[in-house]
Parts: sequence; structure tokens; C-alpha cells
Amino acid sequence: MQPKIYSADEHRISPDKVDQHAHYVIHKLQEAGYVAYLVGGGVRDLLLEETPKDFDVSTSAKPEEIRKLFRNAILIGRRFRLAHIRFGKKIIEVSTFRSGDTDASGLIVRDNEWGTEEQDVLRRDFTINGLFYNPENQTVIDYVEGYTDLEKRILRTIGQPEVRFCQDPVRMIRLIKFQARLKFKIEEPTYNALLHCRGEILKSSSARVLEELLRMLESKASKPFFELLHQYGVLRALLPEVDHYLEISKTPDLFDLLGIVDQHAPLDRGLLIAALVFPIFDTYIKERTRQLEKIPHLGQIAEAAGMVIDAIFGDFVALPRRLQGIATFVVACQYRFIPLDSLPVRRPRAPRDPLFPLALQLLQLRSMANPELVPHYTLWSGVSFASQEVQSAAPVEPRRPRRRRRRS
Repeated sequence: MQPKIYSADEHRISPDKVDQHAHYVIHKLQEAGYVAYLVGGGVRDLLLEETPKDFDVSTSAKPEEIRKLFRNAILIGRRFRLAHIRFGKKIIEVSTFRSGDTDASGLIVRDNEWGTEEQDVLRRDFTINGLFYNPENQTVIDYVEGYTDLEKRILRTIGQPEVRFCQDPVRMIRLIKFQARLKFKIEEPTYNALLHCRGEILKSSSARVLEELLRMLESKASKPFFELLHQYGVLRALLPEVDHYLEISKTPDLFDLLGIVDQHAPLDRGLLIAALVFPIFDTYIKERTRQLEKIPHLGQIAEAAGMVIDAIFGDFVALPRRLQGIATFVVACQYRFIPLDSLPVRRPRAPRDPLFPLALQLLQLRSMANPELVPHYTLWSGVSFASQEVQSAAPVEPRRPRRRRRRS
């Protein structure tokens, strides 16, 4: 297959937008006789005139050959080795061209074999992510009509969409992620395959799914992402409790809160989980209080919050204990700010807990979504500020010198 080559006069990539360290890596690889390009999302974002988060390089050089060229390179991975070339805190990831051998049904049976640049493109997910860019001569290399799809703002899988989604079901989440972030249209065969294969998502790695969800909560596009997950029926498989809440809620304030989160992202991941589950827990705890006709104390609320968060994420997308602990505290603390009995807090005191600022931050986000909560946030932010002033003004007692024991 012959690729289509786009010259600098045809595409919109400005050379000064290419990371200088990534360009240096490519130059040195090509100088040593290897093929090397920028690849994937970095090329896509450059063509969309956005600033890429990462600049990844793909090359014909093998991992050991890469390490010989760059003293600042380390090799990672067991099944498929990658080179990380460090420039201070920055890492340029360099991968060797890979092939994807398939069986009669089109499923990948071996994905850790070295291949050609064409084979490397054909094993990628979507056409808009299958473009190479050579900064040495400023050309875009397109084997899969990805450049055309970018121009038309279309999302399309490389190869048959149903086969591609069965090979790696996480691609369905990535498809929805790109639609939420880029506002592209999904081409019809890919859209139909998404609806047909959405149940396959439970066959994917739960750790990868959780990471994709967390990244989207951080992405400034979490509201459209979760709206699309719900609309396409994928959320029902991933987080059925969240999907059920959206089904029964006449006014899904979850989306309002996520819209505010998007305006302030990125935020702490524990806080993001708390923002996602709070509207669901608030509905639960208020209904439970009405049923029992008894106001639970904060300890009982915290216990219930942990139980609800565990129910939301427990079946498939299991949260790490640290994130679950942070989210539980942040959610429960909302009822310290605004008690369930709606009575004003007489003597508000800020607890000396390092997670308290995160809980206060969620109250701030909630008050932005619901202006009626602004007085509560104003009260508690003042209490928090006063508490910090008292702690900083408190005299620090000098430590007594430790007496050294005499050796006998």
C-alpha cells in the first residue's frame, strides 16, 4: 500500500510547534539510518492546531538499538519493550514498528512482533490516530485516509469496526472520548458496531477502563463524555448505579456538577470521584433518612458513603483504596457543611484533616452549580481561613536537645 504524502504547503503543522526534544530524537535516529516519525495523537493535535500532551515517536530501530544511540534512554515493558528517552522531567516515548498477526476471523493472535511502518499503522485504533509526521522534511504520511477524516471531522476505525472492538473493547471508550473532546461525528458503520459490541466492554481490563474514566474526568470534557456513555448504553455496563440514577432523575444535577468540574480541571482524582458520586449518594442518604425518620450522625454518613461508593465501583471498575478513602471523606464532609436536618451550624470548626481542603473544594464546585449553597461555602471557607491563620500564628516550641547516652 502506497501512502499519501502531504507537504508543508498542504497541511497546517507549524514546525515550531513540534517539541524540540522529539525532533532531536527523530533526527538522530534518521541520521543513524533508521526510519523515524512522530506518530499518533501528537500528529492529530498538531493538525488540529492544538498543543499535544505527548510527542511519541515510532521507528524501525529495535529497543536495544535505540538504547545504544541514546545514553539517556531506558527500556521498559516485558511483552513489548519501549524506550523512554529522558530530558529532565520530560519523557519522549519511542516504540518500534509493530505488526499485528491475525487469525481467520481477524482477531489479533500475536501483537508483539516487529513490523513495517505500514503494519504499525494498520494495528492502530482510529484513522485520525494513524498518521505519521516527519519533521525533517515536514511531511505527513497517511496510509489510512486519516488526514481526510480529520478534515471532515469524522471518527472511523482502521479496519472492520466490529472486529476492532472485539480485539480491544477499550477502543469503544476511546471512541466516545474522542467524540466528547473533539466534537467529531462517528461514521455510520463504526457507530453501529459500537451499539452492537458495547456489551463486550466487560471483557476488557478493568484497570485500563478505570484509567480512561479518570483521564476523562480530568480532561475538561467529562460532561459530554458521560452524557454520551449514557446515551450509547455503555455506562449501563460499566457503572450501572450511575446509569440508573440518570434514568430515574428528572433533573440530572450530576451533569451540572460535571460541567463545573470541567471548568476547573484538572483536579485531584479523589475529589473527581467524589464529584461523580455525590449526587447519587445525596439522593440515597436523604431517601434513607426519610425512611428511618432519624438523622444519621457523621460517622454513620461516612460508613454509608463508603458502602455506596463501593457499590458504584465494586462490580467491575474497582477503585484503589486510597482513592476510595479520599472520596468517602470528601462526600461525608458535605453533611458537616450542610447537615441533613437543615439547621444552621452554630459553631463551625474546621477539622485538622489534610483532606478537609478537598471537601471544601467540592462544596465550592457545588455552590457554583447551585447558587443557593454559596452562603454555606462562604461560611466554611472563612472558618477554614481563620483556622489556617491560627495554626500559622501558634508559637512553635523549640525541641529539647536529646541527651546522648554514655557508652559503658
